[in-house]
Amino acid sequence: MSKFTKVDLARKYRDKYGMEMPTLKLARIMYNENNLTFKDVENARESLRAIEGKKGINKNIKITHPSLERPKNPYNLPDSHQEKRAAFKLPAACNNILLISDLHIPYHDIDAITIALDYGKKEKVNTIFINGDLIDNAQVSRFEKDPSKRSVKQEFDATKSFLVSLRKAFPKASIYWLKGNHCVRWEKFLEQKVHEIWDDPYFHLEERLRLNEQGVKLLDDKVLVKAGKLSITHGHHIFKGIFVPVSPARGAFLRAKQSVIVGHLHRSSHHPETTLDGKVISCWSTACLCELRPNYSPLVSNSQHGFAHILIEPNGDYTVKNYQIINGKLH
Repeated sequence: MSKFTKVDLARKYRDKYGMEMPTLKLARIMYNENNLTFKDVENARESLRAIEGKKGINKNIKITHPSLERPKNPYNLPDSHQEKRAAFKLPAACNNILLISDLHIPYHDIDAITIALDYGKKEKVNTIFINGDLIDNAQVSRFEKDPSKRSVKQEFDATKSFLVSLRKAFPKASIYWLKGNHCVRWEKFLEQKVHEIWDDPYFHLEERLRLNEQGVKLLDDKVLVKAGKLSITHGHHIFKGIFVPVSPARGAFLRAKQSVIVGHLHRSSHHPETTLDGKVISCWSTACLCELRPNYSPLVSNSQHGFAHILIEPNGDYTVKNYQIINGKLH
């Protein structure tokens, strides 16, 4: 038996004999020399037709012969600057996930975070996923500044300290941090105010917080993350403008039209929908782990404390447990 697949052999023979060799004649040569691989001449001919893009072939087989490839720009169109966005898929080993979001360090709630991390240790999670807004970046906000808020350096120092403690608590876990709208405030500030150092990696989050030392993988806020069949995003690209739904999960469904878990609005909610063919789409929003009544809303706030636990099965199916923390207890 040849060590090559049938299509591999077809490519090998086509390269050897060139495109001028008739397909049927070449198929006979292939079969005579590889009769343990091909059951007959027609079987060898089908493999040749598969790489030649001829009618009646398996359309799932990619045409790879250089002389048969379609020109990439046959009409000589101008260069395109479109960004092709691909989802980031968590490794299959990341199947027991503690998802936390909206800590807004240094305005985090120590008791709520402690409950979340205690839960993660109890459930022996192998992945910590920070779904945006780990750091607040209050002083580089485009909104009105509060002089009583911590300095940029204090925020970075506190966030770095948190990540050191997180790694110590979960020494073997994979840790991912997906940027949220507060996280990208720093980069936007650099780009707008000090463009001269914008392209210097020293000033970016990865280096300022020494993420490599703690094994924290930072993901861009525009990336859609997939944990099995479940999508994860912070939510600021979904809840834009004046779109602030009563139920964040239902709002996420109306925008995403697929199963997704978001943060951003600091409220815990769940919204399932069943399609016409019986498929269930479920959307969740997680609560926060920061102060519930910040200065910009000191009297009225619908924020809640909480986190989520996500279990991923080998086939990509998932289970989501979305917890609220009320008076120090899980609900």
